[in-house]
Amino acid sequence: MERKITRGMLTFRDFITGFRKLEIDRSGSVIAHASLSAFGEVHGGAGTVVGAAMASFDSLIMPVFTLKTMVIPETGPENNGVVYGSGKDANRMAEFFQPDMPADRLMGRVAEALRQHPKAHRSTHPILSFTGVNADQALEAQTIAEPLAPIRVLTEKNGWVLLLGVGNSVNTSVHYAEGLSGRKQFVRWALTQQGILECPGYPGCSDGFHALDLHLDGVTRRVAIGPAMVQAIPLVDLVEIVKTCLAADHLMLLCQRSSCERCNAVRATVQT
Repeated sequence: MERKITRGMLTFRDFITGFRKLEIDRSGSVIAHASLSAFGEVHGGAGTVVGAAMASFDSLIMPVFTLKTMVIPETGPENNGVVYGSGKDANRMAEFFQPDMPADRLMGRVAEALRQHPKAHRSTHPILSFTGVNADQALEAQTIAEPLAPIRVLTEKNGWVLLLGVGNSVNTSVHYAEGLSGRKQFVRWALTQQGILECPGYPGCSDGFHALDLHLDGVTRRVAIGPAMVQAIPLVDLVEIVKTCLAADHLMLLCQRSSCERCNAVRATVQT
């Protein structure tokens, strides 16, 4: 039985209207990150958000990472942001990557709804896969050696980042820009049907990405949809701003947690 629309509940029309106010060319390509709960009650749930985004932008992708496939070996490269041999219990719980594996819960319900959409395709990276509609060129560009290639393709197409009720701490495109800036990337290992696969190009921690907010303010378009803020950032501008910031301060965007293995590994690289 279909749920009735109640006072304060957001609808498909609310999202369409909000996306239109961002004044993004419909033919543009978008990579989105979303928190459904940030919008309060949404009639139709995550499917409504996906449907409105697909109706507003011709090409849409979202990350649908599967961190549960990762295993930690006994040994590996030095300064790799991981404690080797610490994953015995977690390794036993690791799952083999499958093309139809659900996205990790950290990716959110909207990303999982897009993955399940009948028109959506998914890339095949066993840890860092993306899903999308009308985005085959971007998805097919991804390789084990270049896991963030879908973002490169969208940047070349003058695409946009769409942050739906979330901030830059979940903005995967910042990781792409970090890589272009020469920031240290990591190696991780995934459980696949063909065996354990070494996966380079794994990004660092994103907890410090809020430091970009003021720097991106001048190029960010914003609109409120219900109780949540939606932000749109041109990928070309984002990449250039991140590169400029990191050139001026090599330690920018790192988090302040003393226990963060990846940020500490980056600091060690910068200091040597």
